[in-house]
Amino acid sequence: MDVDPRHYEQIAIKDIDIHNIVLSYLVHNCYRETLESFVACTGMPEPADYIEDMEKRKGIIRCALEGNALKAIELTEQVACGLLENNKDLHFDLLSLHFADLVCAKKCTEALEFAQNKLTPFGKEKNYVEKLKDFMALLAYEEPEKSPVFRLIGLEYRQDVADKLNRAILAHTNLPSYTAIERLIQQATVVRQSLNQDHGWGSTIFSDGFSRRLDSGSD
Repeated sequence: MDVDPRHYEQIAIKDIDIHNIVLSYLVHNCYRETLESFVACTGMPEPADYIEDMEKRKGIIRCALEGNALKAIELTEQVACGLLENNKDLHFDLLSLHFADLVCAKKCTEALEFAQNKLTPFGKEKNYVEKLKDFMALLAYEEPEKSPVFRLIGLEYRQDVADKLNRAILAHTNLPSYTAIERLIQQATVVRQSLNQDHGWGSTIFSDGFSRRLDSGSD
C-alpha cells in the first residue's frame, strides 16, 4: 500500500536496515578494519567473501591515487580481466594519470613518447580528441600546475578517476557500484522533485523532517 510522503517519518526503521547501509558504505570504500569492528559490535555476520575483494580493490585504488597508474592497470587486469578493454574511457583516464605524472616529474621526453605510444591511438575517436589536446597542452608549460588545464594534474581529477575505477571493478564483480546511502539520496531526490512538481510539497516535507530530527537530536 502506498504511504503518504508526509507520513514517512512515522515508519519504523529496523536496526538491521541501518546496519546494512553502514556495511555497504564500508565495503564500498574498503574500510576493512572499521568493517571488522562494526561487525563485532553489531553481531552481524562478517561478509567473508568481500574481505579479499576489498583488499585487492584497496591496493588498486591506492596505486591510482599515489602516482602508480600503470600498476593500477596491471592489478585491475588481474582482478577484473577485460574490464579496461571494454571500458575505454576508464582505460584512457588511467593512462592519462601516468602521462600527467611524467609531465609533473619534468620527464617531458618520456611523457611525449608515452603519449605517442599509448594515448595517440585514442585520437582516432572524436570523443577523445579534445581530451588529448588538453593533456598535450601540459607539455607547453614549464609549470603545468599554473596552466589553464592544471585540473588534469590535480588531486580532484585523480580522485575522480580512482572513484570511477572502484565503481567499475565492483560492477565487474557483480557487486553494487553505489553504496546504499548514495542510492537512498538519489531516491529521496527523485521523490522530492516529483512532489514539488505534483503538489509543491517536496521541499517542505524534507526540510521539516530534517529540522525535527535535528531538534530531537539536540535534546
